[in-house]
Amino acid sequence: MSNLVGLLQLDPTVGDLEGNSKRIEGLVSQAKMNGASVAITTELAICGYPPRDLLLQTDFINKSQKIASELDVDLPVLVGTPIAAENDRQLPFNGVVLAGPNGGKTRGEGSSRVIAKKQLLPTYDVFDEARYFKADSRSGIARTIGGMDFGVTICEDAWQAAGQTPSAYAADPIEHLAEWGRQGVELSATVNLSASPFHSDKVSTRVHVSRTAAKILGHPFLLANQVGANDDLLFDGCSLIAWPDGQVVIAPAWQEGVLVVDLDNPQNCHWVASDSEDSINIGSDKIKHLSSDDDGHDDAKHLVEELADAVVTGLSDYCRKSGINSVVLGLSGGIDSAVAACVAAAAVGPENVTAIAMPSRHSSQHSIDDAHYTAKALGLNFSIREIDDLHKAVESSIGDILVAGNPVASENLQARLRAIIVMGHANAQGSMAIATGNKSELAQGYCTLYGDMAGGYTPLGDLYKMEVYALAELFNARALEDGKEVPVNESTLTKPPSAELAPNQKDEDSLPAYPILDGILEAHIEDGLDSHSIAQLGFEIKTVIEVLNRLEKNEHKRWQMSPAPRVSKRAFGQGWRHPLASKHSWRS
Repeated sequence: MSNLVGLLQLDPTVGDLEGNSKRIEGLVSQAKMNGASVAITTELAICGYPPRDLLLQTDFINKSQKIASELDVDLPVLVGTPIAAENDRQLPFNGVVLAGPNGGKTRGEGSSRVIAKKQLLPTYDVFDEARYFKADSRSGIARTIGGMDFGVTICEDAWQAAGQTPSAYAADPIEHLAEWGRQGVELSATVNLSASPFHSDKVSTRVHVSRTAAKILGHPFLLANQVGANDDLLFDGCSLIAWPDGQVVIAPAWQEGVLVVDLDNPQNCHWVASDSEDSINIGSDKIKHLSSDDDGHDDAKHLVEELADAVVTGLSDYCRKSGINSVVLGLSGGIDSAVAACVAAAAVGPENVTAIAMPSRHSSQHSIDDAHYTAKALGLNFSIREIDDLHKAVESSIGDILVAGNPVASENLQARLRAIIVMGHANAQGSMAIATGNKSELAQGYCTLYGDMAGGYTPLGDLYKMEVYALAELFNARALEDGKEVPVNESTLTKPPSAELAPNQKDEDSLPAYPILDGILEAHIEDGLDSHSIAQLGFEIKTVIEVLNRLEKNEHKRWQMSPAPRVSKRAFGQGWRHPLASKHSWRS
């Protein structure tokens, strides 16, 4: 019997129990063809992660567990699935069942094939597992599965030992398994069924978690991680195996397939790409081998590559899983819409992207020319729809209100007229409109409700402005490598950012320079620093307080924004829970 294990790096669709079961069965077949004697899925693989309030439906839980247990496979497979509650007054479990040939023994659950139940339930940031699951109190062990004995953990169960949880849990599943080892329980390896969401440089953290576990346990630690996108959460894959001596092998990011690992030989690990027609396949398909002194951190260039692949994956999977085949966006000639167009073209194909330039009386000719250039370079469907006649018609109707009121109302009117045009195209064509705003502008309310915020998805919504510029340079570099024209021309890259809603308007008329703004926002949103701590980094305290106050005053806009792919440690959306009606006079 070989010591080869197939880590199934799966891209499930939430709720698609039959479809997900077929994906698992296909990957298991590929694992077997490549010599694996056992396969491991990702966390809640049968139903997709995160299933959210689907978990409140008992029939969903029961059917998930039944389908997971009855997969049509020729290998023993440890499958992530919800597990039915013990009685009607308790919550279900996040668990693992054994599917396929069962020559081994489970953890005392009789013939139910239940192997393990998750012990540590994360309830912070984007996680809310205590709402849905009951925590178990014992670690799982799968004996003589494919001729091997495994410790079995589920995602967060492994993070406590490495000190990577926000606060300490009362139990530590890794230490629990290690104690069994000290008492004479011999295991071939410990596996971790994971749905660990992506953020920039997340792989290095998983490497640390896995190395810590392998060292404590004294045997290989295997982590099978979900890949793809579900709503706003991204999963980069990068399944891995770590040995006690610190060696690590990592699967590709943004690829669906099988990492076949040899428990005895790191050099004998290899990647098998999924042969499914709709499998995700973005970026490089190369596996990584890390020596014990390599911490897994990537350089700045690779981190930008990672961000680009992440947002493309986010939009691509959102469209595929929602049955959306084409998208529409406004193309202004500015940096944000140009990069959003690059993302859209990569995600759904340029022939499925409609870009519309909508000049107003305040638009410059170079902006119209730049928009046309980007559309042509990418091969998008492009049209120009002037809005001045619409603008005059509305002004003739409510001009007395606009003249006597806040001038911002007239500026926002233009953004809302453009939204009518974009949404009209999207509805008529059966497409989805995408919004083109970035995190910096959304943080400051530098966006218009029912205007440029209109759309079903915001692909740049968790990218700071300077990151958008970095992606522009990257998409240009990729185009040159492919022998194509750069999609973002020099004019778009170098012109001062402007919404062009008033004569000679520039973003910096009302906002700090973007490098300063981004630095303040990142320090507060992602690092959790208060105003005085941020000022100690070298920022002017007056500017810091103005930025943070604007952030809070515009929470109502972010509650109404469309989903944006999460690429940072803390993004607007389900992991950002600030009040709408609030005061912040305490900040001074």
